Amino acid sequence: MTVRKRKKSKTKRISLRIGGSKKKKRHHVSWFGPSLITILKVLAAACVICGIVIGLISLEKYVKKTFPAGKGIIDLELADVPLWVSDELKEKVYTIATGRAGNLRLDEDTALSVQRNIEELIPWLDEVKVRTTHDRLRVEGKWRKPVALIKSGMIKFYVDAEQAVLDYIPMPNLPIVEVKGLPVITKIPPLGKVWPHDDLAAAITILDRLGDMDRTLTPDKPLLDEIDRIDVSNFNGRENSRHAHIILYTKDNTEIIWGAEVGKWQLHLESTDEQKLAKLYGYYKEYGTLSGDAKYINLRDPRDNIPLPIDKY
Repeated sequence: MTVRKRKKSKTKRISLRIGGSKKKKRHHVSWFGPSLITILKVLAAACVICGIVIGLISLEKYVKKTFPAGKGIIDLELADVPLWVSDELKEKVYTIATGRAGNLRLDEDTALSVQRNIEELIPWLDEVKVRTTHDRLRVEGKWRKPVALIKSGMIKFYVDAEQAVLDYIPMPNLPIVEVKGLPVITKIPPLGKVWPHDDLAAAITILDRLGDMDRTLTPDKPLLDEIDRIDVSNFNGRENSRHAHIILYTKDNTEIIWGAEVGKWQLHLESTDEQKLAKLYGYYKEYGTLSGDAKYINLRDPRDNIPLPIDKY
């Protein structure tokens, strides 16, 4: 009997020790588990955010739309669409591209038909190529970006940097400057074709220089956003040789007296083109705007003390 009691007592002591060990183990797990779960939740949230960002970046590169097809539905994808392209323009491309293609099918004949529609009727895309993939038609091409607006009475259209003519569609995401003082226009020039005018080319060159400066110096607040129009009425002094050849106007009508076209400053004893840009952006950086009390900003006078190089701004 005594022996049995001793054995029982020993067994109890062992059991208690094992039980205590388990409690400690459970206590350790209960502390580590929530911490691990919290870390995993944070990582999961970070992955979701990264996925959303990647998805938005991908959406910038292409958009697609589904259309009825001969055997169900078909996707038409516009590849590498710039951010400035408006929804109205994308919708127009979709409508025209597929409107004359008949019964859409995912084959080479449909791809060629869509490509012809775009080439003939949509000047906004150049070097167009429509390809078939395993599940869609992919439209590739070079988008023409409007830089200037031309208006004459009821006539209104854009031109791009190469002076190719584009039909008018509202472009709320772009600072497009109106060009004034061009010859009288009786009808819109052929869409997609270059409209050759030296005065228009001179205006576009200045706007292009301003765009480059904005991207380099003021990307968060482009100076071009404050420019309303550029007047080439006196281009090459055709109205008055003593007056400025080219003048820009802000949205509150402040004059920016540019002068001769780019590259011709020395013929008229004006500031260099680089000095003109330096003065303009120096003023803009100092005051934060081109609007205000100044009635005009004269960029022509070479006697002004202009800090160079312009990179310091």
